[in-house]
Amino acid sequence: MGASLPPKEANLFKLIVKSYETKQYKKGLKAADAILKKFPDHGETLSMKGLTLNCMDRKAEAYELVRLGLKNDLKSHICWHVYGLLYRSDREYREAIKCYRNALRIDPDNIEILRDLSLLQAQMRDLTGFVETRQQLLSLKPSHRMNWIGFAVSHHLNKSPSKAVEILEAYEGTLEDDYPPDNERFDHGEMLLYKVSLLEESGFHEKALEELHKKELKIVDKISYKEAEVLLLVKLDRLEEAVKLYRILLSMNPDNYRYYEGLQKCMGLYSVTGHYSADQIEQLDALYKSLKEQYTWSSAVKRIPLDFLQGDQFREAAVNYIRPLLTKGVPSLFSDLSPLYDHPGKADILEQVVLELEQSIKIDGKYPGREEKEPPSTFMWALFFLAQHYDRRGQYGVALSKIDEAIKHTPTVIDLYSVKSRILKHAGDLSAAAALADEARCMDLADRYINSECVKRMLQADQVALAEKIAVLFTKDGEQQNNTLHDMQCMWYELASGESYFRQGDLGRSLKKFLAVEKHYADITEDQFDFHSYCLRKMTLRAYVEMLKFQDRLHSYSYFHKAAAGAIRCYIKLYDTPSKSTAEQDDEMSKMPAAQKKKLKAKQRKAEARAKKEAEEKNEESASSGTAKSGKKSVKPVDPDPHGEILLQVEDPLAEATKYLKLLQKNSPDSLETHLLSFEVNMRKQKILLALQALKQLLRLDAENPDSHCCLIRFFHKVGSLPSPVSDSEKLVCRVLEAERADISPLLEKSLIEANKVFLGKHEDSLVHRTAAAEMLNLMEPSKKSEAVKLIEDSTNDVVPKGGALGPVGEWKLENCIAVHKILGTLFVDQDAASRWKARCSELFPYSTYFEGKQSTAMSNLNHGCQTSENGDHPNLSQNVNGKLEASLKELTV
Repeated sequence: MGASLPPKEANLFKLIVKSYETKQYKKGLKAADAILKKFPDHGETLSMKGLTLNCMDRKAEAYELVRLGLKNDLKSHICWHVYGLLYRSDREYREAIKCYRNALRIDPDNIEILRDLSLLQAQMRDLTGFVETRQQLLSLKPSHRMNWIGFAVSHHLNKSPSKAVEILEAYEGTLEDDYPPDNERFDHGEMLLYKVSLLEESGFHEKALEELHKKELKIVDKISYKEAEVLLLVKLDRLEEAVKLYRILLSMNPDNYRYYEGLQKCMGLYSVTGHYSADQIEQLDALYKSLKEQYTWSSAVKRIPLDFLQGDQFREAAVNYIRPLLTKGVPSLFSDLSPLYDHPGKADILEQVVLELEQSIKIDGKYPGREEKEPPSTFMWALFFLAQHYDRRGQYGVALSKIDEAIKHTPTVIDLYSVKSRILKHAGDLSAAAALADEARCMDLADRYINSECVKRMLQADQVALAEKIAVLFTKDGEQQNNTLHDMQCMWYELASGESYFRQGDLGRSLKKFLAVEKHYADITEDQFDFHSYCLRKMTLRAYVEMLKFQDRLHSYSYFHKAAAGAIRCYIKLYDTPSKSTAEQDDEMSKMPAAQKKKLKAKQRKAEARAKKEAEEKNEESASSGTAKSGKKSVKPVDPDPHGEILLQVEDPLAEATKYLKLLQKNSPDSLETHLLSFEVNMRKQKILLALQALKQLLRLDAENPDSHCCLIRFFHKVGSLPSPVSDSEKLVCRVLEAERADISPLLEKSLIEANKVFLGKHEDSLVHRTAAAEMLNLMEPSKKSEAVKLIEDSTNDVVPKGGALGPVGEWKLENCIAVHKILGTLFVDQDAASRWKARCSELFPYSTYFEGKQSTAMSNLNHGCQTSENGDHPNLSQNVNGKLEASLKELTV
C-alpha cells in the first residue's frame, strides 16, 4: 500500500485510506493532493482520490481518476480493488466481481479483497464461486470464527447441508471444553440450533434430536429449543412425546395458534380443508374444553372451536365468545369472525345470535338469561357488528341503517364513521365514502392509521391532489417534501395513486407511480447486501438463511405484482393510443385559424411559466427545509420528470412492457392476470406462438373463466384471418397451431361459433359469462350485434339460496355491472342499450354514483351540474380538508 512512495508520502497514503474508512473525506482529499503534487502519475493515489470523490457525489470525476490511476498502474491490486468498489457503489455487481478477480490475480491472498468478493457472490447467488472464496478465506485465516461459519453457510446455500454440518463439527473440534464464555453463549447457541436445522434438512432426524439433547445446556433460546425438539419428534413419529411437549409450549404461550395446530396434528385431529367427521368434532370439542379450563385467559382456545363446531354447538360457542367482547367493546370482533363467513350456514347463525343480543339489550338493557345490566356502549357495538355483517352480505341499505343508528346512539366513536365510509365504498358512492373518512380523520388528527384510510378513500374517489395534501401531514417535512412518501417506500399510496391516474387517463403519472414501486423492490433487494457480513458476525444464521429465501421469492409478493401489471397496462394503452409527436402537433396547429393559434400559444406560454414558477418555489422550500441547525444544507435533488412525461416518450412501449412481463411470468406463474397480460402484449406484437403459450396457461389455470374464453376465441379467430403461409417458418407455425388446436378440449371437433354456444349454455345464469359470450358473438358475426346485446340484457340477477355461505345475496356485483355498461357503450357502440342498462342498475345499486342511484350523492349533485367520472367521483365533494361534510352528504340517510 503506497510501497513505491517515499516514507513521508507513504504515510500520507495511509492517511488517505484511514480518512476514507472514517468518512473524513476532505482530510483524505487534502492528503491525496499533497502526494499528487509531487507524484502526479501515482496510480494508487489517483484511485483513492477517485474513491473519496465518489463518496462526495462527484461520480464523473471519480470514474475519470480511478480509470487514470488504473491506466498508470495496471499491476496494482489496490487500483483494481478500488475500481471494483466504485462499480459496487453503483450496483454494477458483475463488473465489480471482474475487478476483484483481476485484483486477486495480482495478490491472491488478500483477505480484504476475498471478503468483498464473497459478499458480491452471495448477493448475486454465484454459489459455486461463493463456496470457493469462503474456502480460501478459511485456509488463510482458520483462527477466525466467521470464516468457519461463512464456509458452512456457503455449502448450505449451495444445497449441501450435510457438508455444512461436517464443517461446523470441525469448527467445534477446535474449541475448548469450557467454551463458550458468558458473553458468547447466545451466539454459540444460535450456531448449535443452526446445526440442528441442517441435520433436519439433510434428513438425519434422529441424529438432530440427539445433538439437540446433547447440547441443551449450551442453548440459551429455550423456546426455539423446544420448538425444534417438538418438530423432530413429530417427524420421528414419536407423537405421544410431541403431545406432552406441545402442552408445555402452550403453558408458556397459550395464544400461539401454531401450537394448537401442532397438537391437533399429533392427535390425528387436523384437517387442511377444515372438514371433520362427527367423531372428530366430538374429540376436538372435548380437547378444547379441557384446554379452556387450563387457560381461562386465552382467547385462542375460545376462538378455534368456532372453526370446527356445527349447528347448536357452534351457536352456543359463538354466543359465549361474542358476548364478553361486545361488552368490552372490541372493534376488531367482526374481523376476527369474518373467516367463518366462508363456512356454509355459519353467517346465518351469527346474524341470528347478534340480532337476538341487540333486541334483548334494546328492550331490557341486558343479555337474554342474564340479570346484570349491560353498559349502554354494548348496544352500540352490537349495531357496529351488524352493520359490518350486512355490508359483507351486500345488503348495503340495512348496513347503513344499522351504522346510522349506532352513530345516533354514540356520535363520538371514530370507528363508526370509518365503517360507514367502507360501506359506502362497497355500495358505490366513493365521494361520500371519502368525505366520511375525512370526517373520521378530523375527529383524531394524531391517528396515522385513520389518516391513511382517509387518503386511500380519496384516491379511490380520484381526488389525488387532496389525498396528497392529507398524506403529507404525517411526513417529516410536511407539504414541503412531497417526495418523502417515495423515500418512505409507501407502496400502498403509490399503487392507489397510480390506479387513480390510470382511471383518469394520465398515463405519465400513473406509470411513474407504478415504476416507483418497482424501484422500491430493487432497493429491498439491494438492502440485503449489508446483512451478508453482519449476520455471520452476529451469528443470526437461521434468520439469515430465511432472509435469503425471502429475497429469492421477493418479486412474487402482491405489491410487486400489482405494480408490474399496472405498468404493463399503461404501456399497452400507450401503444393503442400513442401520444402525438411534436411534428403532428405542429401540423394540427398550422391548420387552425390565426386567432385560435395565437390564443393556444398564449395558453401554452402561461402554462410553462406557471410550471417553472412552481418548480422554483419547490426548490426554495426544499432548500429552506434542508437547512440543518448547523447551517449546512442537505438539499434533495429535484425530480426532473414530476409528471412522467419523459416515461411516455418510449419508442417501443411493448418492448418496455415485455421487461415487466418476464418478471411476472417468472415470479407469478399461477396468476391468471400474468397470462392475460402476456396474451395481450404478444397479440399486439404479432408473436403468435407466444400468445398461444399464454393461452394454454390460461386454460390450464381456469378454462371456464370468461377472460380465458375470450382469449381462446380471439386467438383462433385472428389465426383464421391470417394470410396463407408462404415461407417455411410460417408453414411450420401453421402446423404447430393445427396440432395444438386438436389438443384444446373446448374446441374439440367444434367451430368457434359452436364453442361459444357451448360456453354460453354452461354458464347461462352468470352475467360475466353471458357478456363474454356476447362479445365473442359480436366479434365473429358483427351482423348479429343486436342478438349479442339482447344476450346481455336478458341476464337475470338471481338471488343466491339462503343455504349458501353468505345467505340471500344478489349474484351481480357492482364492478361487473360497470364493466358491462362500458362494453355496451364502447365495444357495441349502442348508447340506447347502455342507457337502459344504466337505468336498470340504478335500481339495483341505489347508492352507486356511477349509475346515479336514487340514494347516491350523484342525485343531489345533478342540480349543480356535476359530471360523473369513470368510478363515480364528484369533484365538489370532500374538498373541505377540515372534514366538515357538505350539505348534500348530510342529507344522505336511509
